[in-house]
Amino acid sequence: MSHTPPEFHRSLVLNDLAATGALGAQIAAGLHRGTAVALAGELGAGKTALARAVLRARGLKTEAPSPSFSLVQSYDLPGLTISHFDLYRIEHDAELLELGIEDALDQGAILMEWPQRASGQLPDDTLFVHIVSGTQGKRHVELRGPQRWANYF
Repeated sequence: MSHTPPEFHRSLVLNDLAATGALGAQIAAGLHRGTAVALAGELGAGKTALARAVLRARGLKTEAPSPSFSLVQSYDLPGLTISHFDLYRIEHDAELLELGIEDALDQGAILMEWPQRASGQLPDDTLFVHIVSGTQGKRHVELRGPQRWANYF
């Protein structure tokens, strides 16, 4: 899968968990089968919190565990299966093949933490989300992706 240059770009500041939830709902609205959301940022930046907000917005009623150890958690939600990948512990490209990223995209949408380790596995339609921890609990977020994502922000 190749990556085309992003056409949509937006910068945001998330002041609190409610703002994270609102952003999660906006991202959730843009998900469909074959869609990927790449969540980048340092440890503790808020990638998992945002992924959980997306899952809640799509109808998840239970708490979503972090996939740090299982590497992937899949959720059959109303209208869409969403797989949440955490590639932090991936060290070799061969390990990616075992995770079934392409199958997950065929079956639904994916949320991927540490996407820089995916080495070209993401579709052209990917929304790239980069989160940076700021002061006083604020998060600075950069969104990039195809122009269609502008419809949700």
